[in-house]
Amino acid sequence: MGEYFVKRPLKRSPVHPGEILREDVLPTFGLSVTEAARRLGISRQQLHRVLACTHPITTDMALRIGKFAGNGPVLWLRMQQAYDLWYAEHRMKDELSKIETVTSAGSSAQQAL
Repeated sequence: MGEYFVKRPLKRSPVHPGEILREDVLPTFGLSVTEAARRLGISRQQLHRVLACTHPITTDMALRIGKFAGNGPVLWLRMQQAYDLWYAEHRMKDELSKIETVTSAGSSAQQAL
């Protein structure tokens, strides 16, 4: 599996990495959740939470999945980061619109004086 770069802003939410694991990775390797959990060294319940997209890919989990799938942890962390960032931006949309962007050192502070 190769890396991909996300163009921003996305109009739709990114896919949770657990969905990629559930829909693409496990079927490609022909593994059940039980067998994948055993190979990852985690409980089935923990893997089920990730596959159900109710829990994030942590750094520990990214290391495990990256080793397991052979594509390293960075891809999994980037997917989780893109997912989290998209939802945070939408949740904070109104609050973020009130924050002024500083264009040069001290310009906002100097204008206020």
